[in-house]
Amino acid sequence: MHPNPIFRKTDQARNIAFAREQGFGLLAVGTEGAPLISHVPFLLSEDGAVAEFHLVRSNPIVRLMSDTLPARLAVQGPYSYVSPDWYEIEDQVPTWNYVAVHLVGQIAPRPQADLHDMLDRQSALFEDRLLPKAPWTSAKMTPQLMERMMHQIVPCRMQVTGIDGTWKLNQNKDDAVRLRAADRVEAAGQGAGTAVLASLMRQPPQ
Repeated sequence: MHPNPIFRKTDQARNIAFAREQGFGLLAVGTEGAPLISHVPFLLSEDGAVAEFHLVRSNPIVRLMSDTLPARLAVQGPYSYVSPDWYEIEDQVPTWNYVAVHLVGQIAPRPQADLHDMLDRQSALFEDRLLPKAPWTSAKMTPQLMERMMHQIVPCRMQVTGIDGTWKLNQNKDDAVRLRAADRVEAAGQGAGTAVLASLMRQPPQ
């Protein structure tokens, strides 16, 4: 995470809410070589203590989880390039603004019997965001096919022991400078979720 404490003042409740809302991240574990990384949807408990997800059975991370395994789940939010010209003051350099929250803890496989319930809760969460579309449920699947597909994935759980958030939103600039940059970030659209990022730049966490 970014070492400058001015970008890390967000309270844990907001970090947890952000990670829960995103529900998708990069799961990283260490090896003797390069770290292993998987892109995973996940469910995070309201208190941020437990993250649930699944991995394809053939994933190398699964083979490392004979018991518990240290891991980091990095959750990326909106981001954008920021041109120094947008500040309209001298002697500035390019940068990127972004929001990211990292969950650190121990991951472990769960009993296969837990999988169906977890998948149902996960799909219900994301289907609810598509209302008024009629929600998809696993009941629409042929039971035998559903069982066969579930056999190919493994339910996992992370016991979260640490949460760090970086909300890099030009808090190190004067208000007028930061607001000018926010307007230009939104207009340029050079990143992901730039309208959301610009809104956060206008009212950064205190």
